[in-house]
Amino acid sequence: MKIKSIIFKIIIVSIFLFSNSYAQVVYQSQNITLLSNWTNPSIPAEPSHGLKYGGIWGWHDSQGKEYAIQGASDGTYFVDVTNPSNPIQVDFVQGRRTNCLYHEIKTYSHYAYLSSDDYSPNSFQIVDLQYLPDSVHVVMDSTLVFERAHTMWVDGDKLYAASANGGYAVNTQMAVYSLANPESPTLLRMIEDDYPTLLGSPAHDMLVRNDTIYASIGYYGLYIFHFNSTLNHFEYINSLTSYPSAGYNHSSALTADGHTLIFCDEVPSGLPIKALDVTNLQSLVVKSTFSSSAGATPHNPFMVGNNCFIAYYQEGLQVYDVSNPVNPILIGYFDTHNQSPLGGPFTPDPYAGAWGAYPFLPSGNVLVSDMQNGLFVLSTSAISGLSHPQKNNETVNIYPNPSNANEIITIALNNISIGDLLIELIDVEGRLISSFNTKSSEQINLMIPKLEEGVYLIKIKTDCDLLIKKLVINH
Repeated sequence: MKIKSIIFKIIIVSIFLFSNSYAQVVYQSQNITLLSNWTNPSIPAEPSHGLKYGGIWGWHDSQGKEYAIQGASDGTYFVDVTNPSNPIQVDFVQGRRTNCLYHEIKTYSHYAYLSSDDYSPNSFQIVDLQYLPDSVHVVMDSTLVFERAHTMWVDGDKLYAASANGGYAVNTQMAVYSLANPESPTLLRMIEDDYPTLLGSPAHDMLVRNDTIYASIGYYGLYIFHFNSTLNHFEYINSLTSYPSAGYNHSSALTADGHTLIFCDEVPSGLPIKALDVTNLQSLVVKSTFSSSAGATPHNPFMVGNNCFIAYYQEGLQVYDVSNPVNPILIGYFDTHNQSPLGGPFTPDPYAGAWGAYPFLPSGNVLVSDMQNGLFVLSTSAISGLSHPQKNNETVNIYPNPSNANEIITIALNNISIGDLLIELIDVEGRLISSFNTKSSEQINLMIPKLEEGVYLIKIKTDCDLLIKKLVINH
């Protein structure tokens, strides 16, 4: 009996090991590798689509620790991804309601702003992140600012909200709030204050850079405004209401130079992505349309330089080099939704696969939220710099790096083309902070202006080269 028992246990263990070796999930990918996949089995699936995970954002502190802020059907999860192979949940903030489909997250300084567009009861939450990794502190959970908003965007010291309901704004298609007190945003202006009948429906999403607003207005197309802070006034610039393969205009991303807007149409399924020339805002021209594959739906795009990271329904993360908007090139992908293969056949319910992504961490790792499969931490090191390949004998070194604000940094150049140089300091959202022209030299000293902690890009342009390096600011 003892020998039989031992043999039986060996068989059981062998079956267990065999089944687990083949049960390991295989993800289709190119130039992107999986570092980890975080899920929480206790998160309930909302009943209409079986969705567990929604919007995602990221944050990092001055010590170099990195965090994923993962929206879910029951609230918001804070996950330490400093060790990308071992993500650790460090805190959770319960939402006002469960079974949420929509979850929007943005950060400003050491605060996270959380909203959901699901119906009442709901609330707007502000979370102080400075106490991580110990915990987060909720400093607002209220309907005072608004009860719910579909999307948000932070530009400078202002918070923009689309389809905000309740609170100061009552019901507005789009509104802007001051973050002078980050724990208590105050309403500055609603779009209806200046254009009560211009928009045919509430804004679904908006991208804002230097107070220029690219607003996705669903089936009414793309509208561009400028918010004049001095006059506290929205100024209409232009709109694009007819374009190839038009549908429900959903969301957009802007290249670092501000010349190309990439936008996605969510409905009907499978519409291609559009590359729009916005060099002249009075003359908007679609330069190309492109797609991952027939049937898959691009949901949310995010831009780092000229690399566009697109969260795709059914097909996970797709990365395109859009430096030539006439011919965008797919340079990497990772299919988080292994339930349906690349190219289909896809699941009948469109709410499957990647909801959003966050490609702005100092490490260069990318966070992706899959609606059914949770948080993915991905490495894109194999495609870094493909948008602007460097010659082998060209190097750029920046020191000190990390640096402090109001400090002189040295940019060391080796074999850079002789001639004039344009050096630009840009944040990861693509906003130009400062620039100056100089002559090529082996070493260039640059005074860094007063900046918030975070990751920035140093772009060095010559007549025939474009080099990009990261600069980390720590206080």
